[in-house]
Amino acid sequence: MRVRDGDGDGGGEVTAPPQHLVFAYYITGHGFGHATRALEVVRHLVAAGHDVHVVTAAPEFVFTTEISSPCLHIRKVLLDCGAVQADALTVDRLASLEKYHQTAVVPRESILKAEVEWLNSIKADLVVSDVVPVACRAAADAGIRSVCVTNFSWDFIYAEYVVAAGNHHRSIVWQVCSFMKKFSIMFSAVPAFRDVIDVPLVVRRLHKSRSEVRKELGIADAIKVVIFNFGGQPAGWELKREWLPDGWLCLVCGASDTQELPPNFIKLAKDAYTPDLMAASDCMLGKIGYGTVSEALAYKLPFVFVRRDYFNEEPFLRNMLEHYQCGIEMIRRDLLTGHWKPYLLRAITLQPCYDGPINGGEVAAHILQDTAVGKKYISGKLSGARRLRDAIVLGYQLQRAPGRDVGIPDWYSLSEKETGVRQALTYHDFNGSAESSFEDFEILHGDMQGLTDTMSFLKSLSGLAGNDPRSPEKQTRERTAASVLFDWEEEIYVARAPGRLDVMGGIADYSGSLVLQMPIREACHVAVQRSDPSKQKQWKHTQARQLANGGAVPVLQIVSFGSELSNRAPTFDMDLSDFMDGDKPISYDKAKEYFSLDPSQKWAAYVAGTIFVLMTELGVRFTDSMSILVSSSVPEGKGVSSSASVEVASMSAIAAAYGLNIAPRDLALLCQKVENRVVGAPCGVMDQMASACGEANKLLAMVCQPAEVKELVNIPTHIRFWGLDSGIRHSVGGTDYGSVRVGTYMGRKMIKCAASDLLSESLPSCVPTLSGDTNPEEYEEHGVDLLKSEASMEYLCNLPPHRYEAVYAKNIPEVITGDAFLEKYGDHNDVVTQVDPKRSYCVKAPTRHPIYENFRVEAFKSLLTAAKTDGQLSALGELTYQCHYSYNACGLGSDGTDRLVNLVQEIQHRKTSRAGGPSLFGAKITGGGSGGSVCVIGKNCLRSSEEILEIQRRYKAATGYLPIVFEGSSPGAGKFGYLKIRRRSA
Repeated sequence: MRVRDGDGDGGGEVTAPPQHLVFAYYITGHGFGHATRALEVVRHLVAAGHDVHVVTAAPEFVFTTEISSPCLHIRKVLLDCGAVQADALTVDRLASLEKYHQTAVVPRESILKAEVEWLNSIKADLVVSDVVPVACRAAADAGIRSVCVTNFSWDFIYAEYVVAAGNHHRSIVWQVCSFMKKFSIMFSAVPAFRDVIDVPLVVRRLHKSRSEVRKELGIADAIKVVIFNFGGQPAGWELKREWLPDGWLCLVCGASDTQELPPNFIKLAKDAYTPDLMAASDCMLGKIGYGTVSEALAYKLPFVFVRRDYFNEEPFLRNMLEHYQCGIEMIRRDLLTGHWKPYLLRAITLQPCYDGPINGGEVAAHILQDTAVGKKYISGKLSGARRLRDAIVLGYQLQRAPGRDVGIPDWYSLSEKETGVRQALTYHDFNGSAESSFEDFEILHGDMQGLTDTMSFLKSLSGLAGNDPRSPEKQTRERTAASVLFDWEEEIYVARAPGRLDVMGGIADYSGSLVLQMPIREACHVAVQRSDPSKQKQWKHTQARQLANGGAVPVLQIVSFGSELSNRAPTFDMDLSDFMDGDKPISYDKAKEYFSLDPSQKWAAYVAGTIFVLMTELGVRFTDSMSILVSSSVPEGKGVSSSASVEVASMSAIAAAYGLNIAPRDLALLCQKVENRVVGAPCGVMDQMASACGEANKLLAMVCQPAEVKELVNIPTHIRFWGLDSGIRHSVGGTDYGSVRVGTYMGRKMIKCAASDLLSESLPSCVPTLSGDTNPEEYEEHGVDLLKSEASMEYLCNLPPHRYEAVYAKNIPEVITGDAFLEKYGDHNDVVTQVDPKRSYCVKAPTRHPIYENFRVEAFKSLLTAAKTDGQLSALGELTYQCHYSYNACGLGSDGTDRLVNLVQEIQHRKTSRAGGPSLFGAKITGGGSGGSVCVIGKNCLRSSEEILEIQRRYKAATGYLPIVFEGSSPGAGKFGYLKIRRRSA
């Protein structure tokens, strides 16, 4: 059952049951927010006469200033660490996992023993957790029921960290899951889980009125006040007087004792009661957290918020702020540079409208009390592990569900207009139909080539052109921002670039392998318009920044449709002069740093980075302003090159708008620089080449040395390829991918050094013959010419498997530490990765993989033209299986992709009464591995399609996730060209 909002009227205290109860209340060590919301629940339990033992690392005053009772017992213990934050907005993902490992994994057994003994000693009736994983396991071992009172659990948060930190940390997530599955029920105040008991907002009560607080602070009622609330982490920001509108004051929470503030900033005491101060303010500037959001809604306080990086619960909280017209997003750059005024002035025009109950603490206490005496609120059909494994198996898919979190708490409008706030959240499919047709646009150049997704994109543009940003019926903020992005009477340039399915080759691309890539049906569309800086339509905060900086300069504005589905900011803007250092572009390192400052806007590096690369590599100077709209149907994290499609489409559209004639191959190489040097992802070039140079229903055969198209291979009509998404997020920027690449380059360096050593040993005996015609019979066993080429080898794939096995394999170590490698070999000679001296790297498997993969791809390509037999398909399938398990040996496998490959094998080899033998023949993990999609090869027939659907159903039954199926193909960006369009006159 679910106890939903409104199941309590906030009227009174919890009525005590006949017996006295003892609660053990565990609170995570991450931040004050958990302690302050737990305080309300604890207060009601204590008021009902129960003993509550609070296990926390938070300061005692958080509880004792509100609760003065012998029934409250504080036990200062740290049993988890939450997220390690470098400052108020920055999470150190690797440090978080490592600290959790030291805090909760290493001492696990001793912690469990101590907690079980303590729970028995206090004779606890119920264990409550917000949200300490080990508490649930300790309760189970002690035979005590447990409940989680929370809006998330740490497996949900840590699952995203694993993408960057590496799958060797995945055991931490599974330990959290295994602990959490021990709880009896969970309830929550925001929809971050399935099958939970919802309670109203948990909000601390007010002690003083607005006028009383202002009187104590000496602030007149007419003065506008913003409360600056970024939690307990020291930020070290230097606040300046001119950052506030004239006549405003700012109340600063959490300022250090030594921090000096301007006269219009007021330092608050560390133990100041924040709810009273919030209620006495006109708006709040801070970071999103459960406590700040719930209390801002309760006190109808406009909230100017800044996104936090890698904070998976944030979409749900933003959703609530947006829904109740209570939130405005400030980009981090504007926070740090003091560009606050337009946000604060906009905030005080909002009319927050939350009128729901705020007695969540009371309702939660009622449920805890009833649970402690045996009342059941949830059936045991869905275990905690089943509900919580979304975090790792589904890649926190819940927060991406259409209609759940697509509302964007952002505000943008023309300087001469006011944008109306929206009334409700709905999901807009921007690839769907619009009221007006793409025929509203005149196509001045190019051809849609019958592509339905391009038609849909032009329809969406038509809908934007007719959109009134003041209308409350126009729902999403990204749509509002996009509707005022272009001058619809001027020319717009549109490019299209598809994702790709990695049929063979994968991570061997950066080692120079032959690869076979198929451009998929899903693609990214980018629309670009250039304009005079004085005539560009600008969002209000962009214009305010320009006025503050002294006038019109070239500005880049970008809107990305669907960005909320990946929890990132939907808009980005910058002055193009930020890319310049005098009359020259800034360095690649500085460009990378520029986009890394705000993780929620790092996505813009894939788009704006194309401009920077054109400036740096081709010397292009952009004196016009530029407006860009990005709309992609290539899903992220699925291993089908979503990033490459964005880069290629962006650069293609920009090149068209500025009359730059760039060949598809050259454009792909430039886009690789975007990914390697600006984004910082160490990928090869095959993704960009497939997106730029591919053709529909053909495999792009390319030798990645660095990017030589060998041919376009027709896919035989009796063969078909599918992509199946595992639901586990993939990232080429993740640590696993990067460490395997480092290991590969280490292996190459070892082989080159070994070849040089053998060459030096061989040369003395050959010296007399080297000056003239040389008799090969006089050479040493390994051959001087071969050794010379291997000693100077640029691409590992140029080493044949037999040479690797005969000469080098026995001397390649399985693993080596970074410091040992650097001491012996100096450097691994890869410009896009670095060797971490403190880390251990697998070397043998990453070295072996590209050498054999190149051979497998060559064989695969040859087999495609062989006779049409089941033997041909079996051999092709066997090569894909070998590739898959080679990925696993490198450490780039995943449970989801293994499950999909195993399902293909099971269907292929099962005994069936149906004639004709198997229809599916092989499968492999694709792209960078560590999740993402698998490529399946089979017969092009009805039965194979039925079996793909069967795999979908069986995978969902086992994991709860229905895989996306990628089928079909479409032309690359080069084949598509570009469209030049202009809206027809009425």
